[in-house]
Amino acid sequence: MASKRQSVGTQLSFALYGAANRMVRLHKPFLEPLGLTFPQYLVILELLNGAPLSVGALGARLDMDTGTITPLVKRLDAAGLVTRTRDPADERRVMVDLTPRGRALEAEVWGVSDKIKSACQLTTQGLDELRRTLDALAHPADE
Repeated sequence: MASKRQSVGTQLSFALYGAANRMVRLHKPFLEPLGLTFPQYLVILELLNGAPLSVGALGARLDMDTGTITPLVKRLDAAGLVTRTRDPADERRVMVDLTPRGRALEAEVWGVSDKIKSACQLTTQGLDELRRTLDALAHPADE
């Protein structure tokens, strides 16, 4: 029996792709004044949750491979927002920490989340439900 063909607009992958692109676009006007790209914003958010972190731990938390996270951290270092130092306990590890200038962005960076929530017109409950659904899709329990 032949399967019924569907347009790309009815595919889950297309809906997720569109939603991810919209999220990046929604963030852009809030991040540009801070001098941050969307991936850099994610790095700063994670560091605000507990720095210093090794480059490897930071990449793992953000689900980014070394080839992605390393250039991001280097650009943030060049911008004066983070420092990169060798871990004295293990010289192979590079530790990333926020500079005072990076920490000074904390209120503005956290404020972006509230602006995005308003732009998406989601209640706190709706946002939590959506996040749980997306987390379950991104990280299934059987992995």
